Amino acid sequence: MGLKKLRPLTPGQRFKLVNDFAEITESKPEKSLLVSSKNSGGRNNTGKMTMRYIGGGHKKQFRLIDFKRDKFGVPATVKTIEYDPNRTARIALVVYKDGEKRYIIAPHGLKVGQTVVSGTGAAPEVGNTLLLSEIPLGTIIHNIELRPGQGAALARSAGTYAQLSAREGKYATLKMPSGETRMILITCMATIGSVSNPDHNLQVAGKAGRNRWLGMRPRTRPVAMNPVDHPMGGGEGRASGGHPRSRKGLPAKGYKTRYPKKASNKYIIERRKK
Repeated sequence: MGLKKLRPLTPGQRFKLVNDFAEITESKPEKSLLVSSKNSGGRNNTGKMTMRYIGGGHKKQFRLIDFKRDKFGVPATVKTIEYDPNRTARIALVVYKDGEKRYIIAPHGLKVGQTVVSGTGAAPEVGNTLLLSEIPLGTIIHNIELRPGQGAALARSAGTYAQLSAREGKYATLKMPSGETRMILITCMATIGSVSNPDHNLQVAGKAGRNRWLGMRPRTRPVAMNPVDHPMGGGEGRASGGHPRSRKGLPAKGYKTRYPKKASNKYIIERRKK
């Protein structure tokens, strides 16, 4: 896994930093695990635009990912490491002993031919999924459930991981990727290791067109708008627009929007760093 710098033969290649895809072993996905996906262009079911700056982009097929890892005690062999256009991480095709095929989020360092297993009694090795009650303290983990049986919800994007720091009673204390420290039930599952493709955040697109391929449209600065379009619009000349805020008028940069009586507040020991 690494980045590749191109020769500046065109302006778009001058600052371009792209993934070398060295870890990819298969270019064609498993057909039985593909479903068609439809782009919304930021429109809702009535055709009204509810999200701005979305549209276009390359056609993608969705890969069905096994976030639950609920085939307990059955070893699976890693067949391929593949690219997934729907996420930043790499995915791995695993084949279970009974012949069933599933896609999982590939942990960093997972190799073809390796065996992974989930459930109680599994060894705390890279790619194995265990209960938080069975994972040794200090272990780096990803694909963490928030509720037992829900399926992985935390630490799923490229290069992310959490650390299991303590256990007390029926709760485990985790240091999250954001810096937040929170408690999660020890009956929840998590996968050992960090997520693959850790160099993803170092990539440089090089040109605006690459963002268009990803379905991102040009973003208009609020201060360049008219007062009717945004609270920061209008003014004479290059007016700064006053305090930064959203289109609905909610202040940005430091203003807390989290509901103060939210039920999960009691599980958060330390808030994430600003």
